[in-house]
Amino acid sequence: MRRTGFAVLPLHSGHAPQWLILKMKSLAREISKVLVYEYGSEELLRRFSDPFWFQAFGCVLGFDWHSSGLTTVVCGVLKEALSFDEHGVKVLGGKGRKAKNTLKEIEELANERNFSESKIKELSYASRMCAKVDNAAIQDGYQIYHHSMIISEKGQWSIIQQGLDYDTKTARRYHWLCEKVKSFIDEPHTSIVGEIFKDEVLDMTSKKSEENRKVCVDLVKSNTNNLISSIRLLSLRQASLDPLLSKLRAIELKGFEMPRNLNWKLFKEIYEFQPRNYEELLAFRGFGPSSVRALALIAELIYGAEASWKDPVKFSFAHGGKDGVPFPVNKRDMDKSIEFLKEALEASKIGDDEKRRALIRLSKLGS
Repeated sequence: MRRTGFAVLPLHSGHAPQWLILKMKSLAREISKVLVYEYGSEELLRRFSDPFWFQAFGCVLGFDWHSSGLTTVVCGVLKEALSFDEHGVKVLGGKGRKAKNTLKEIEELANERNFSESKIKELSYASRMCAKVDNAAIQDGYQIYHHSMIISEKGQWSIIQQGLDYDTKTARRYHWLCEKVKSFIDEPHTSIVGEIFKDEVLDMTSKKSEENRKVCVDLVKSNTNNLISSIRLLSLRQASLDPLLSKLRAIELKGFEMPRNLNWKLFKEIYEFQPRNYEELLAFRGFGPSSVRALALIAELIYGAEASWKDPVKFSFAHGGKDGVPFPVNKRDMDKSIEFLKEALEASKIGDDEKRRALIRLSKLGS
């Protein structure tokens, strides 16, 4: 799977001024209207799942390229600017408490659009699993605090999430698109973008973690007492184990530190449930980051099924460049996004002055 895109997202305090918000709503409404008219609402979802296009779109609306606020404010603007009547799509969720209202909003929207019961369950499951994957299956130190779900009239969806790392004071954004998700636990993202590449990230969605995932499922379906004993054994961090850990992986031992506070009752409940695969295991209520990590460590250290410890984020714009370090800029994709937005701007029914300023902002991105 291709994971591309990079945006430096330092955390910015404060709020966007009201006059800017109003202009952003107007621009977002008209640009989106042109795109839907020309390409359909499903294409709009695809664009939101593209980090190059989404970042350029935010800049056209008036945001700084590198602001972390671009994600939350643009999604907030889209939530108010887009409607089923004009655009064939609706934005749910948002930042903080609004993210937790997504499931309730899905129910309300489903009643409004006469979605079937199965479609409501499908959308609710997608919302929960995207959050679960980015908080638990990928352990990169970023806590999800923003969750926006864009839904079309046909029930198609795209999700944009953002996480915060309190230590580095940076944000990381996660893009999802329903048509790209064959499995929620097998490299499901269209993109993961951020500023920092970390040396050690447990990524249970990587193809390299496939065997580890299978062993994790086998572990929870077999004798619970044996599993608990194995976890407790590793959590003791006995001196005799240290050479073993060093031999198995040439990275710092801190990466293999077993979580200390685990819910033993949870593992007994999972055993009774008997999940058929890792996605069912991850979806189990209460199965969070600590449990994911504990099982991954047991599967790797005791049963030899390696998990991926490579950070799935990709770099481009700011740290890319002519030297291609650490990754080259994907200039072709960036130029395509800019040209796409330029055509939409030209066709939009907004004032000439506003259009001129937006085109100037867009031209700066391509220079």
